[in-house]
Amino acid sequence: MRSGERGVALLEVLAAIAILAAAGLSFVTLVAEGIRAAASDRARERELVDEERLITAYALLKRTDLDRRLGTRAAGPYLVTVQRPEPTLYRVAIARSEMAQAEDLVTVLYRGDIKSGP
Repeated sequence: MRSGERGVALLEVLAAIAILAAAGLSFVTLVAEGIRAAASDRARERELVDEERLITAYALLKRTDLDRRLGTRAAGPYLVTVQRPEPTLYRVAIARSEMAQAEDLVTVLYRGDIKSGP
């Protein structure tokens, strides 16, 4: 083999190593992003479980208890808004404190009229 051919072969090997390094770096970046996304999803899922428990607790309240909780209140890292759009309906919304404008869970509860007298 002539010395010129050896130089070309060395350049080809270096180019192949550079291509493999770039592909490996891309793969490592892809895996790292996947791990970060999975961790973010787990955290969000925990938040939704907490919010579901909170909205379930409000769904179990009686009419008088809901009346006492009308408005917006902080419950840990969440904001709970109870509204009464109709005399027999209550709207309960849960949002994260840092994103109060975006409600995560909303439900409407029906509580029948309170009978007055016998």
